[in-house]
Amino acid sequence: MRNKLIVVAEQSSLRADPIEFEIGDTLDVHQRILEGDKERIQIFNGVVIARSGTGVAENFTVRRIVAGEGVERTFPIHSPKLAKVVVKRHGKVRRAKLFFLRGRTGKATRLTERSDKVTKSE
Repeated sequence: MRNKLIVVAEQSSLRADPIEFEIGDTLDVHQRILEGDKERIQIFNGVVIARSGTGVAENFTVRRIVAGEGVERTFPIHSPKLAKVVVKRHGKVRRAKLFFLRGRTGKATRLTERSDKVTKSE
């Protein structure tokens, strides 16, 4: 249970447009990078393996394989450094944390694509 005063104070720092994604989704995370006095966008793509925290302290971890090595980055969801997050595909998972992917290499790291069922419109 969080203090109500802290929740009210954090409301101004929350992102106006919430990012919609789930565990197992493959994302392109566009992050603003400052180099000297120039600003550029760097894209980090990978699979979401974890999501934790609440409010301003909410984070998500993205994992990808680069040159045979696993690389993980943790991003704060409400950070102004995040330009945008693009969902490339939805993975079908049955876990809240996908840390078991750390021990896998090659084709074993692939997740099957989720096919969402269309709900009946009234």
